Amino acid sequence: MQKTRFSEIFDKLDIIFLGFFKSSWKLKSLSLISILGGYFLFTNLISHFISDLDKNKLIIVPLVILYFEFITRIKPKNNSLFYISWLVLDKSRIGGIYALILEAFKLGS
Repeated sequence: MQKTRFSEIFDKLDIIFLGFFKSSWKLKSLSLISILGGYFLFTNLISHFISDLDKNKLIIVPLVILYFEFITRIKPKNNSLFYISWLVLDKSRIGGIYALILEAFKLGS
């Protein structure tokens, strides 16, 4: 197929929506373990660590938010040496956000 603007857009959309299926097993397993690990860590942080604190609850929550924002802002290029470690931190951030949302639903019901 010729390199046209339409084919480039189609290729980018293909990578966005089906990129997970085209990546290597190493990246797939690392992503899945990072998401589940982030979920586990942040569930324990929210339910055990923050509930035990009396005065420092208002300090921990902004630190968690700063962690989420910091990870989002420092994205390196795909060919960088730090890309894999950033990918692990980003996927753990996604798992942490999922844990935070589930904890909010538990408190709301």
